[in-house]
Amino acid sequence: MNAIAVDEPVPARVSFELPAELEASVPPEARGLTRDAVRMMVAYKAEARLVHSTFTDLPRFLDPGDLVVVNTSGTLAAELDTVAPDPAATSVHLSTQLPAGLWVVEIRRAGGPYLDARPGWVLDLPDHGTVEILAPYEHSNGRLWIAKLQLTQPLLTYLAVHGRPIRYGYVRGSWPITMYQNVYANEPGSAEMPSAGRPFTPEVITRLVAKGVVIAPLVLHTGVSSLEAHEPPYAERYRVEPQTAHLVNDTHRRGGRVIAVGTTVVRALETVTDERGHVHPGEGWTETVITPERGVRAVDGMLTGWHEPEASHLDMLETIAGRDLVEISYRAALAEGYLWHEFGDVHLILP
Repeated sequence: MNAIAVDEPVPARVSFELPAELEASVPPEARGLTRDAVRMMVAYKAEARLVHSTFTDLPRFLDPGDLVVVNTSGTLAAELDTVAPDPAATSVHLSTQLPAGLWVVEIRRAGGPYLDARPGWVLDLPDHGTVEILAPYEHSNGRLWIAKLQLTQPLLTYLAVHGRPIRYGYVRGSWPITMYQNVYANEPGSAEMPSAGRPFTPEVITRLVAKGVVIAPLVLHTGVSSLEAHEPPYAERYRVEPQTAHLVNDTHRRGGRVIAVGTTVVRALETVTDERGHVHPGEGWTETVITPERGVRAVDGMLTGWHEPEASHLDMLETIAGRDLVEISYRAALAEGYLWHEFGDVHLILP
């Protein structure tokens, strides 16, 4: 573990080229590592300082009385093969479950999204299932559609038999759904893994608790990501229970730090935080987008993965860490060979 002093100027905005060799193409386990052995860069905002470590050392960087908030949404096997009116459309991604049995879906072709779907299309799924395309989903530029599913089994059973985890072109091989689940996940509903929490193991959680760090849950079911277009996040379902809201408020009253595990946790907590910084329990749909102009009120730091160039999540990081520290962190991550994406390394931002 070594520290780096930060004193050089930074560019005006977060922008970089991601070399292909820094895209994590297989899980850490396939690289001979345990989940918690991935690399972790710790970035201190107040000191403008970076420390290189591994995730297994997380308890060393947190203090008794700190609160770690995790998203316990579980990952669905949300990719299904399909036969569409156009043979170029080869699969469908289930993104977000809507009321009245409807879904937001993304139709895929080899190498990317399929953008030429039409209302009224019926796509055939395995075992006589169907997806009926009803209407474009707003603000998605033709990428997402509102659809009706007809399945021959209950959803989770059907996906367990016929579905597979959503994966993108940088991933080599097919991996079981267990590789896309966080160890604390207990409520299936996410199209893609809330991946900042992937390095957690029972051993790391035990050491955190033994040190006096409190861990609290919430739920936010993720939709499909927007790697191709870098669109702002869409509306997502969330739930913050009264006990978690109380723990956040109590932690701040006692002078502790609230550390969000992933962008989903930040989004959910900020949705239920009032202008005085008081967190309330709540559930429903959030359209909150975290930007430097908006600011954050509930979160003091966060654990996150490494995000794509120009991705909208970088606005959230800038809000919490400040532009300079984000620029410096990403410059160091590129120079030191950190790995990107859900099977990659992580970034811990502390006040």
